[in-house]
Amino acid sequence: MAEALMPAAELSKPGAGSAAAAEAMESGCAAAPALNLGDLDLTTDEFILDEVDIHIQANLEDDLVKEALRTGVDLRQYSKQVETELQRIEQASIKDYIKESQNIASLHNQITACDSILERMEGMLSSFQSDLSSISSEIQTLQQQSVSMNLRLKNRQAVRSQLSQLVDELVVPSTMISVILDSPVTEQEFLEQLHELNSKINYAKELSFRETLACSDIQDIVDRLKIKAVSKIREFILQKIYSFRKPMTNYQIPQNTLLKYRFFYQFLLANERTVAKEIRDEYVDTMSKIYFSYFKSYSSRLLKVQYEDVADKDDLMGVEDTAKKGFFSKPSLKSRNTIFTLGQRGAVLSPAELEGPILIPHTAQRGDSRYPYETLFRSQHYALLDNGCREFLFLSDFFMVAGNSALDLFNSIMGKTLSMFLKNLSTYLSDCYDSIAVFLCIHIILRFRAITVKRNIPALDKYWEGVLELLWPRFELILEMNIQSIRNTDPQKLGVLDTRPHYITRRYAEFSSAVVSINQTFPNERTNALLGQLQVEVENFVLKMAAEFPSRRDQLIFLINNYDMMLGVLMERAADDSKEVEGFQQLLLARTQEFIEEILSPPFGGMIAFVKESEALMEKGQLDKLRNDEARITQLVRGFSSSWKQSVEALSQDVMRSFTNFKNGTSIIQGALTQLIQYYHGFHKVLSQPTFRSLAVRSELINLHHLMVEVKKHKPNF
Repeated sequence: MAEALMPAAELSKPGAGSAAAAEAMESGCAAAPALNLGDLDLTTDEFILDEVDIHIQANLEDDLVKEALRTGVDLRQYSKQVETELQRIEQASIKDYIKESQNIASLHNQITACDSILERMEGMLSSFQSDLSSISSEIQTLQQQSVSMNLRLKNRQAVRSQLSQLVDELVVPSTMISVILDSPVTEQEFLEQLHELNSKINYAKELSFRETLACSDIQDIVDRLKIKAVSKIREFILQKIYSFRKPMTNYQIPQNTLLKYRFFYQFLLANERTVAKEIRDEYVDTMSKIYFSYFKSYSSRLLKVQYEDVADKDDLMGVEDTAKKGFFSKPSLKSRNTIFTLGQRGAVLSPAELEGPILIPHTAQRGDSRYPYETLFRSQHYALLDNGCREFLFLSDFFMVAGNSALDLFNSIMGKTLSMFLKNLSTYLSDCYDSIAVFLCIHIILRFRAITVKRNIPALDKYWEGVLELLWPRFELILEMNIQSIRNTDPQKLGVLDTRPHYITRRYAEFSSAVVSINQTFPNERTNALLGQLQVEVENFVLKMAAEFPSRRDQLIFLINNYDMMLGVLMERAADDSKEVEGFQQLLLARTQEFIEEILSPPFGGMIAFVKESEALMEKGQLDKLRNDEARITQLVRGFSSSWKQSVEALSQDVMRSFTNFKNGTSIIQGALTQLIQYYHGFHKVLSQPTFRSLAVRSELINLHHLMVEVKKHKPNF
């Protein structure tokens, strides 16, 4: 242990270190006890030899060793040389240290100074760290205090807002008192202060439920202000309602004024229901009387400008114009046909007239103007529609009602008037036989009902239904009476027979076209069914009338004239695809074709019969049966060639004399000439068959093209 602590100077002497180390190792080995380390023993010969081999192998790889071995240097000499070189370097290093001793000493001093500075810095940082820890604790304390103060502030603000609202609602300013007491109710300032008073009353009620003591301080003055406001509002509204009762008053103006101050009734309803009910009852009573009086007077004055000539129970479609009446019966209409003619009466359904201005009876009386019933009906009910819609909207807005409540309030005002309308209509219909007027009234109501639906006004829905329940049965009854009158008509009592269109069929055509044209906008199955029955009876009547003529030709002329007339009238108003138009087109076509055959038969019957007979035999392949009819064929060919022009001319003149409609007559002539050419073409075809090909008379046949050119010359132009 003592040798291990030898001074470094002694160890640095040459040879001293090695001797001492050897001595120390020997003494240590002598003193050390023998140890059995087993596998851990590193001093065995085997281990040492392995180590030596490894080191030798490593040294042999060194470049210097390789160079020494290659050049054959003496290792001992080389070892001494290396040791000498190391000593020289060591001495040089010591000299360098001695030479730089001052710098090293200066560096040592600087390091010492830096240590002292760093020591002071460490002290400062330690002090700063301790200061920071104390500041952090202070910040936490301040944060806690801030949170606490913020919470107290919020609580105070919440309390302040509630208290300020409470104080604001409880305080009754002097301005409110002076305005409620002294200002007229029509002033805007009064309305504003009334809103404020209403909010204070509601707030006071709310506080009273909470048993707030401060509420009792203002209750007395609020109640007195409420009483004063209610009194002034009641007086104002009743004054406006009483103004409705003045003669010639346009009640819409005070109604608009009341709507401007609709909050007055809302205030009364919320704070004084008895007064609100009084005002509502007074308004209902007043307006009910006004509407009833106005419409009663207007309806009676309208009836004074109605046409004096109206249809009665004897003015039916099947009644003959020559029918006589008793001595005491009233005179018949100047023209019974006008009952079944629409004419300009349908204009009442046009949008311009349907919603046009209502009639002014006294103006019409001064001008001696007269109107059909449907025009008066339109004017009366448009006035009802206009006033009813406006009244319903006013009630819903001013009295703040909706749904069934609004309907009940409306009925309490207009119910008496509507009942009067229904009663008057029922009385009029009980003696009404003008089916066109009733049907127009039905469609007026249907259109007015659509208008109220569009405006979303359900107030008059039940009334419209009640009117239709009166009109529809009456219309059906009148229509059934007309059907029965045609069914019971005796053709032999209708005067002299005439092939021209009959006045009964004209009545039907005018009436049917009127009903069909009106019914197209609002189709009704009941109407279509009744029109179908009427059409069947008219067709039967035409056939019965035609049967009175002795000849089939006159019967066909009568049928064609009547069918053509009815079809023409229907097509003026009804759609081309309507059931009535299609039915009469088929009837007219069938009778026209039969008439063409009828008028071609006298001059060309022989040829026509021969053609039909020959075509039938050709189909059976038996045309040879006519081989011996050369004389007949010769007579037919020469007879046609000699007389066809005169026959066609006579036929054309006869047709034009027989038919009242020149256009129809022209069409029949064209059809007859076309049919004639077809028959003659068939005649050519038959004679071109082998059976008749050898006949000499074939050369006398008229060229078909030439015949067509000549026939066109006889085509009438109308």
